[in-house]
Amino acid sequence: MALVLHCGSGNKNAFKALIAAEYTGVKVELTKNFEMGVSNKTPEFLKMNPLGKIPVLETPEGAVFESNAIARYVARLKDNSSLCGSSLIDYSHIEQWMDFSATEVDANIARWLYPRLGFGPYVPALEEFAITSLKRSLGALNTHLASNTYLVGHSVTLADIVMTCNLYYGFVRILIKSFTSEFPHVERYFWTMVNQPNFKKVIGDFKQAESVPPVQKKAAPPKESKAKEAKKEAPKEAPKPKVEASEEEEAPKPKPKNPLDLLPPSKMILDEWKRLYSNTKTNFREIAIKGFWDMYDPEGYSLWFCDYKYNDENTVSFVTMNKVGGFLQRMDLCRKYAFGKMLVIGSTPPFKVKGLWLFRGQDIPKFVMDEVYDMELYEWTKVDLSDEAQKERVNAMIEDQEPFEGEDLLDAKCFK
Repeated sequence: MALVLHCGSGNKNAFKALIAAEYTGVKVELTKNFEMGVSNKTPEFLKMNPLGKIPVLETPEGAVFESNAIARYVARLKDNSSLCGSSLIDYSHIEQWMDFSATEVDANIARWLYPRLGFGPYVPALEEFAITSLKRSLGALNTHLASNTYLVGHSVTLADIVMTCNLYYGFVRILIKSFTSEFPHVERYFWTMVNQPNFKKVIGDFKQAESVPPVQKKAAPPKESKAKEAKKEAPKEAPKPKVEASEEEEAPKPKPKNPLDLLPPSKMILDEWKRLYSNTKTNFREIAIKGFWDMYDPEGYSLWFCDYKYNDENTVSFVTMNKVGGFLQRMDLCRKYAFGKMLVIGSTPPFKVKGLWLFRGQDIPKFVMDEVYDMELYEWTKVDLSDEAQKERVNAMIEDQEPFEGEDLLDAKCFK
């Protein structure tokens, strides 16, 4: 009896089991005329997976859901399948890369892609976090593949099948060439895998995404029909005589200027520093750091260190980085008047959060203190430029020096 895979065609999670079946010789058939939102809501389907999610594999022994579990089942139906490795350590490494693929690659692709498609709120700071996390993951994968053709051993395993299927979804939807070219060994690996006969038979031909999907904007609510208003239109009143505007009537008041705009002009042009910072790719200390001090105006600007007061709470890395990302998002109201660096420090929890900020004026702007609630979560210390140690600390924070104060950097973010 053939195994039946309940899922529509073209689903990357279904590909995992179908490719495994090609390698093991197990017969797996896709259900015909599967319609998402209909077929997966029937009582028969919900008995197999109460959540109504796909894919689901129907076997003589019962149903299996979750795509990696299904792929494992198919791979192990054949005794001594090479897909599962030849030793306990091989098997462990296969499981390792399957977990890595799910939590570090697939999850971060989804965090980047789905909000752009409208499946959840689009938050720029969270997108930045997803992209940064994905780059970190692909960087680790790229390092491993620099000296390995396959993830484990010297032939295709289940780890390669799962990794390739998860990468496939990214390659066809959002991972454009300019992004993936940063990871040449991942590119080589991916295109090698998808052109293997057993992969190609299932996946077929496809092209890499040429552009990042635009953010889906919510449709504006339809305007009320004027027809209803016409029906209820009140009798027109006699036109009133025009009255000349009184000379005493006040003209609209101009929008009050930000107090920082009223400060004496500064020789430091903040946008010029931000451009120098963004455009310096090599010799950072010699070009960007030197340029900063050449531009810096201690009369028109001030530098501040900040230290998070509750580092003992920072026990989960991604939560800590989200916390910093949210802070930077709320600081957007002072982008015209500030530049900042925020560091998440440490290789093990609790993680430390420290920052360096450049503000217009000699004090932290009052409107920032009033409107950004995160400010009170940090201890703020004005930089004493007569202290060479503090000045060097400024340099180290601007250039993301690692190690920083003897510890690894988990993450570094720039506000500019």
